Amino acid sequence: MTRLSSDQPLLNCNVLRSDQGWSCIATDKFALSYDTRDCHNSLIGRDMKSSDLFVKALEAEGVEYIFGIPGEENLDFLDSLSRSRITLVLTRHEQAAGFMAATYGRLTGKAGVCLSTLGPGATNFVTAAAYAQLGGMPMLMITGQKPVKTSKQGQFQIVDIVAMMEPLTKYTRQLVSGANIPSRVREAFRLAQEEKPGAVHLELPEDIAAEATEECVISASNVRRPTAEVKSVQAAVERIQKATHPLLLVGAGANRKMTCNMLRRFIDTFGIPFVTTQMGKGVVDERHPLFLGNAALSSGDFVHRAIESADLIINVGHDVVEKPPFFMQVDGVEVIHINFFTAAVDPVYFPQVEVVGDIANSIWQIGEVLQKQDHWDFTRCMHVKEHGESHLLEGADDDRFPVYPQRLVTDVRSAVEGEGIIALDNGVYKIWFARNYKAHVPNSVLLDNALATMGAGLPSAMAAKLVHPERSVTAICGDGGFMMNSQELETAVRLKLHLVVIILRDNAYGMIKWKQANMGLPAFGLDYGNPDFVRYAESYGAQGHRVNSTAELLPRLKKCHAETAVHVIEVPVDYSDNDRILNHEIQQRSVKV
Repeated sequence: MTRLSSDQPLLNCNVLRSDQGWSCIATDKFALSYDTRDCHNSLIGRDMKSSDLFVKALEAEGVEYIFGIPGEENLDFLDSLSRSRITLVLTRHEQAAGFMAATYGRLTGKAGVCLSTLGPGATNFVTAAAYAQLGGMPMLMITGQKPVKTSKQGQFQIVDIVAMMEPLTKYTRQLVSGANIPSRVREAFRLAQEEKPGAVHLELPEDIAAEATEECVISASNVRRPTAEVKSVQAAVERIQKATHPLLLVGAGANRKMTCNMLRRFIDTFGIPFVTTQMGKGVVDERHPLFLGNAALSSGDFVHRAIESADLIINVGHDVVEKPPFFMQVDGVEVIHINFFTAAVDPVYFPQVEVVGDIANSIWQIGEVLQKQDHWDFTRCMHVKEHGESHLLEGADDDRFPVYPQRLVTDVRSAVEGEGIIALDNGVYKIWFARNYKAHVPNSVLLDNALATMGAGLPSAMAAKLVHPERSVTAICGDGGFMMNSQELETAVRLKLHLVVIILRDNAYGMIKWKQANMGLPAFGLDYGNPDFVRYAESYGAQGHRVNSTAELLPRLKKCHAETAVHVIEVPVDYSDNDRILNHEIQQRSVKV
C-alpha cells in the first residue's frame, strides 16, 4: 500500500491496513496517515498482549517508576514491564510502595504509580490510598485479579477491590477488555492529576492482561486550568482594600511552582503578612520578614493572636481536609477563599467570598487590580511576630539529654543545607517541626496533616531522594512510626540511596501520651520496647549510629550527610515538657501579648 500524504484530499476513506503497517482515517477534508508500527503515535495498533498496551500507555503518560510487589496475577504485566524504560522499584510492603508513589506525585505533579497483586496485596494499599486522596497527591494504583471470563480457583483470595477503593479514590475501574485500556488509563491519569489531585485505581485481571489487542494509546490533551471569574476577583479586591488588618494564610493547595512565584511577588508588592498551615510550609521562604509563623496548633499559639487581630483573612490553597489552622466564628473575621475548587462548608470554615480557578492566575489577577492602602495597619501582627520568634528560640541550645524537641529541630535545620528535604512521619515531633523549623523552599518539608498516618516517613524520604538525587534527604521518624515500615531499609540500601534516617526513641506512642496527659488521664497502654536500632540498621546493610549526648547530634548529622550511604541515627528524645509547653505555656504567654 502506498503511504498517503497528510494533505491529500479524500472525502470517504475507511481504515486501511497492510503488511507495511500504514493506515489512513478520513476527515471531512483530508486523509491522515499514521505508522502503526509506532503504536505510541498511531491510532491503529498491531497484535500485542493487553499488558504490553497497558505499559505503553503508562510510558505515554511519562511514568518513570512503578513501586510495588508483583504477584502471580501480575506476571504478564511484569513481563511487559521488563521490556519498558519504566523502572520497577521492588518494595518490601505494598503500603510503603503506595506511600512512595504518592510522594512522587506530590513532588512532581505527575501521578506516581504503584503495583500489587489481588486480595491481600491490594488491601495493603488502603492506607496509602487514603494518604494520597486526603493529602491531594496524584497516584495510580494497579492491582491484579483472577481471570474474569473463566473461574480459575473459585473465590480464593478474591475481594471486590474496586468496591473497596470507591470511597478512597477519585476513580476506580476493573479492566474487562484490552480495548478499554487506552481510555481507562488516560482517564485515570487525567483525574489523578486534575485539581484537587488524588488517588485512582485500575484492576487488571490476568486473563485480560494476556489477551491480544490491536488498540493504541491515547495521548494526553493540551488542557489549561480554568481561571477565576472577573466579578469574584473584584469582590476580593474590594474587601482587601477596605480591610484595615488583612492577613494571608497559605495552605497545601498553594504548593505549586507558579503559585509560589506569584505569592512571593504579591507579598513583596503589597506588604501583607502571612501565616502557613503545616502543609503550606515553604510555599514562601519562611525567613521572609513578613512570615508570622506556622499554625501547627489549631488555637492558642502566638500566630493565632495575629489571626485574631486580622479583620480579613485571605486564605490561599486551604482545604478543610487539613487540620484547621484556625476556627471561624459566625460573627467573626471574614474569609476570602482562593483555591482551584470551591470551599467545602464546615462548622469551622465557611468563607464569605470565593475566588475559584487556577490559584496562581487568581493571585496575579488580584495583584493587577489591587492598590496598596495607606490605612492598612500591621503593627499588631509584627508585635506578635516578635514575641513568637523569641519563643521559638527558647530551648534551641538546650544541652539536656535525652534530646529536647526544640534542640532537635535547631540541629536538624543547621545540618540541612540549601534545598534539602525533610520527610516527617507522624508523631508529636511533627508539631515541633511545623512550629520551629523554617522551610526555605516549597515541598522541602514533607509532612502529612490530612490523614496523618504513621509509617510514611521512611518511604516518603526514599521517593524524595529518587525524584531529587541532588538534594539531601532526611527522614524523621518516631520509633513507633519507623517500625511500621522499617523493612524498607533493605529497599533503600538496594537502591544505593544516600539517606539519613533519624529515629526518635522514647519507647512509647508519644503523641497519644501527650493527649492522654492533657486529658488528665493516668499513663496507660502506650509504652513498648525497641530493638537495638544500630544493629537493626546494620543487619540491612545500612550504617547504624547512636547519639549518646546532645552535643553529638549536630556533628553526627553533618557527617552522615557528607558520606553516601543509608544512615540510621538513633536519638533518644525527651517529651516530658510537651504537655507543659504545648498545652499551657504557649497559651498563657501568647494571650499576654
